[in-house]
Amino acid sequence: MDKKNNPRHMVLVLFVFLFLKAHTCLGADSISANQSISGDQTIESAGGVFVLGFFKPGNSSNSYYIGIWYKEISEHTIVWVANRERPISDRFSSGLRISDGNLVLFNESKIPIWSTNIVNSISSYSVQAVLQDNGNFVLKDGSNSPRILWQSFEHPTNTWLPGCKFGYNNMTKTNQRLVSWKNSEDPSPGLYTLELDTSSSTYKILWNRSKNYWNSGPWNGRIFDTVPEMNSNPIFEFTYITNINESYFIYYVKGNSTKYPRAVMDVSGQLKQLNWLPTKQWNAFWSQPRQQCEVPYFCGAYGICNEMSLPFCNCLMGFEPKLKSFWDLEDYSHGCQRKTKLNCENINDTGNGKRDKFLEMSSMSLPEAQQYVTAGSEAVCKAICLNNCSCTAYAFDSNKCLIWVGELLNLKQFSAGESKGEILYVRLAASELRSSRKSNGRVIGAVVGGASGLAVLLGLIILVILRQRKKIFSPGKAVVEGSLVAFDYRYLQIATNNFSEKLGRGGFGSVFKGKLNDSTVIAVKQLESVSQGEKQFRTEVSTLGTIQHVNLVRLHGFCSQGSKKLLVYDYMPNGSLDSHIFETKNSKVLNWETRYRIALGTARGLRYLHEECRECIIHCDVKPDNVLLDAEFCPKVADFGLAKLVGRDFSRVLTSMRGTRGYLAPEWISGVAITAKADVYSFGMMLFEFVSGRRNSKYYVNGDVSFFPTWAASIIIGGGDVFSLLDPRLEGNADPEELIRVCRVACWCVQREETQRPSMGQIVQILEGILNVNLPPLPRSFPVFVDNSDPEYILFTESSSSRSILSQETVMSTATS
Repeated sequence: MDKKNNPRHMVLVLFVFLFLKAHTCLGADSISANQSISGDQTIESAGGVFVLGFFKPGNSSNSYYIGIWYKEISEHTIVWVANRERPISDRFSSGLRISDGNLVLFNESKIPIWSTNIVNSISSYSVQAVLQDNGNFVLKDGSNSPRILWQSFEHPTNTWLPGCKFGYNNMTKTNQRLVSWKNSEDPSPGLYTLELDTSSSTYKILWNRSKNYWNSGPWNGRIFDTVPEMNSNPIFEFTYITNINESYFIYYVKGNSTKYPRAVMDVSGQLKQLNWLPTKQWNAFWSQPRQQCEVPYFCGAYGICNEMSLPFCNCLMGFEPKLKSFWDLEDYSHGCQRKTKLNCENINDTGNGKRDKFLEMSSMSLPEAQQYVTAGSEAVCKAICLNNCSCTAYAFDSNKCLIWVGELLNLKQFSAGESKGEILYVRLAASELRSSRKSNGRVIGAVVGGASGLAVLLGLIILVILRQRKKIFSPGKAVVEGSLVAFDYRYLQIATNNFSEKLGRGGFGSVFKGKLNDSTVIAVKQLESVSQGEKQFRTEVSTLGTIQHVNLVRLHGFCSQGSKKLLVYDYMPNGSLDSHIFETKNSKVLNWETRYRIALGTARGLRYLHEECRECIIHCDVKPDNVLLDAEFCPKVADFGLAKLVGRDFSRVLTSMRGTRGYLAPEWISGVAITAKADVYSFGMMLFEFVSGRRNSKYYVNGDVSFFPTWAASIIIGGGDVFSLLDPRLEGNADPEELIRVCRVACWCVQREETQRPSMGQIVQILEGILNVNLPPLPRSFPVFVDNSDPEYILFTESSSSRSILSQETVMSTATS
């Protein structure tokens, strides 16, 4: 008989098929007494939100864990791990099942390595483990379903999900903790822990369970004191409960404001609130500490932390990662080691070139554990360190000599534009510095940038663009990819005549004029900073490379060859707006009609970014300097180096970058997560400058410097002459209705509370004359920090329109309080 037509054979095939199908998924949300999970078997929550089963993190060795992850999220995201300290190697021979009333994981040798470990007299046959749609895995009495015997929400690992009570149990004297993974591929407990300090009702983050480096501040009945983002939060509702039995904090999602939120004690040492974007990626819209380099010992010994570089950690010159494989997994805690041993035993040898030297590092936050020694000069301080083989670095300032013995920890470097930090001299073998020795014998060192790591990340961005745009390659020339072009460095060098005609200089590099083979005139930005410039480069390519609008500068393409990073734009013959509205030596006065047209065009460009792109794009640096003008004085919003993308399901984004003083919104100065209303505030500040023709902080009245927005508001409120606000170079030639409209919109944009500001869409409609609204009460004065003279700034308060000169330290401490 033909086996293909044998009914018994067909039944057997069907049975095997059903068995194999059942082997991969139990098809339920629970584990009962007669069931177990092994191999590739999983259970799913009733609504299909979460899955529980065996997983192997990343490309780790043959190590498997029982965990919970999101079913529908493409990026495999684990929210809970059972056996994080004891992985198993054979998931098919291991199993998770109910035994003696507990949920127990047995390894391949049938030895229990994890258990719920509860004491009860309930028969195993009535116990059931259920995975719920909120991510909670509960063990309950099946005969009495409301009774929960154990739940994963009481034993979180590194993730805190909505609805999970997180705090301290006064009855059992147990403190819940969120503990970071060791690295991105190892879920075993890492160095960073979040827990509740019941004595002060404060949540704190600890390094190695000992060093406290962040706390939430006490609960004031509404929010935690140092977390102002909780005020008027549109996504979550919060509750803090304390009673005789327990003290805990819990949060819930408001309605359908977001999907798949989670708080994570990250391997970075930061507590992060993450949401899943429709663009298939996690968005961190809040984190603490706000600055990565505030996390202690993050880069390990001889590792240097810089907020403006990616990765944040790099080894000092003359050092290399101690464990490179761990650095690749974003675990920098093992630090760096010397490439060349010191020659301190040759301290009396001055002629053979082997004597140790010192690497000079500027803008440094000095490492900890310094020792004070008496020295009358830098030379004496240097000699003291050089003659001590254990001395690894020294610093000298104002007759104060500091030396460091042993490993250097908590090394931080500020960006070149920040006027803070001190000079640190790090001891190196002479051979490490010989190639860079200068004529005066002093060696000026620099931090080795994270070029390799950045190149990999940058390469991924470029690869995505190349795949999306059908690349056509022509050696030695531009690589055409639809509307975006990848240029060869040599090609741009020829196009700009070896970068000979300089158009200007920005914070990250210089801009040169050039001409392509087809006679198209271009502007080429040559980025000079390995760290800061890399960030701007990636942001500009990923942002401008995917959008187009008549009021946004067009990005032709880019060049990325080794350390050479260049951006190629349309050439704007009339330069930037600031060179026209502010009185300079060669500036041409723009009439009111042109100014109004530029203001409206700029507003349309920002409206496109905020409301019409697939994702909301916050420019983060709106100012006249970043508005370019073409031959017809049509405005083009430019310089997207600080831009942030926010998913349409979310309203806020956290950024450690700062725009320009004088245009920063109050909430941004205080360090909270920002919205698109930060751009609205900056646009309002710019509108005032359209009217006055001068920088807001440089406006003079009767010989005294005055803050123009405050003065303008008082004129408008008091019914004064609005033409007194107008740039005197215009000699009163302006449309009075448009002038009043601009002044009132500007005042509306700079309201202290972001919720009281208009959207860019409303602003466009008002400037177009389409929308007539009753504007809110205009502020007589408002808190703004404006750059007056370095290092002093003018601080205007709500209580007074008068000025007071404060030191930079006072202003910044006020801004962050």
